[in-house]
Amino acid sequence: MEGDRPGSHGEDGAGTTAAGAAPGPGASGAAGAAGAAGAAPSPGATGAAGTAGAAGTASAAGTASAAGTADAAGTVVRATALVDLVGTPEVGDEVLLSVSALARGLGTGGSAGVVAVPGRLPADPPPAPGHLVKARYTPLQAMVLGVDEQESPAHGALVDADDLDDLPVVVADLHSALPAVLAGWRAERAVRGLAPGRCVYVMTDGGALPAALSRAAAGLRAAGWVDAVVTTGQAFGGDAEAVTLHTGLLAAKHVLGADLVVVAQGPGNLGTGTRWGFSGVACGEAVNAVSVLGGRPVASLRVSGADARERHRGVSHHSLTAYGRVALARAEVVVPRLAGDLGTRVRQQAAALADRHELVEVDVAGLDEALATSPVRLSTMGRGADEDPAAFLAAAAAGRWAATAR
Repeated sequence: MEGDRPGSHGEDGAGTTAAGAAPGPGASGAAGAAGAAGAAPSPGATGAAGTAGAAGTASAAGTASAAGTADAAGTVVRATALVDLVGTPEVGDEVLLSVSALARGLGTGGSAGVVAVPGRLPADPPPAPGHLVKARYTPLQAMVLGVDEQESPAHGALVDADDLDDLPVVVADLHSALPAVLAGWRAERAVRGLAPGRCVYVMTDGGALPAALSRAAAGLRAAGWVDAVVTTGQAFGGDAEAVTLHTGLLAAKHVLGADLVVVAQGPGNLGTGTRWGFSGVACGEAVNAVSVLGGRPVASLRVSGADARERHRGVSHHSLTAYGRVALARAEVVVPRLAGDLGTRVRQQAAALADRHELVEVDVAGLDEALATSPVRLSTMGRGADEDPAAFLAAAAAGRWAATAR
């Protein structure tokens, strides 16, 4: 979550759950659910040792297992293990943990990270195609098969691909927008007598890098709301791996047959309380990518009626920067018709984007009911739909608008 001090902060749908919970989209190097684990973090520490206990059962290959671990003082914390990279911790294992973010109180999933199980290292993976390296030059870098590289069965479909053919692409800066956008899309498609079609989530690398750390993506995938996940840049673990956002978008269209694409960073994000120091500002670049490829960029505004920080009340200053300064291409910016003073404020703030973009006011009537059908919990910056309904109505309005034919 973007906060008042520098660092990576947790945001919706991220991180730890009970062991055996639904994993995120599975692919090479991915990990999903995590449970209780621990070693006592010390401020500034990069690692700590602990002993695994109360291990949970991983629900599928690539999911993170749960293990309760403790240091000599008996302090217990939660930790996430990316089992395809470090192996599966079992009861009694000594584990090496990265605890620096946890020690600083950052919200990156609320857990430590398992760096290694020194006494039982995982076996080398069998030979397989693919030479894309994600999380490059880190000790836990993952080698995956890129959807567009020469060894990929999809290479032929992408080698000359250059056009999205007006495919609607909703761009949002927070991961929490994903289920809300889909709720609005599905509701509007139903009104029009249409099936939901194929919906693809293109995950950028501004937040968590492993796709399987997203409980939202896992739940939406299991419920059939998301048909595929594409991980781009340094992010990994999707149904398809792409080098850039551009190839990720083209893969969504030409390989995965998307009717709708939602582009957003993974769970967790980076913020500094400044205009430019926020990872979600990259959604302005996403608008540019969609446009240059001939897609239909639909910009979802980050809106809040409950955020205690003035710069995020109404339309967040991050949306105004991303769409007003970074996005050089024209987009359809969806302005939700909210009631009362908040609605007035949102319309006034969004007006600053009118010179660069097409502002589209969208009715939010009925979207509460659509959001209530979400198969995953709606949460943004620690607030649920009851606490900050405007945040989710704004994203759902973007999905509703994307479902309209232009």
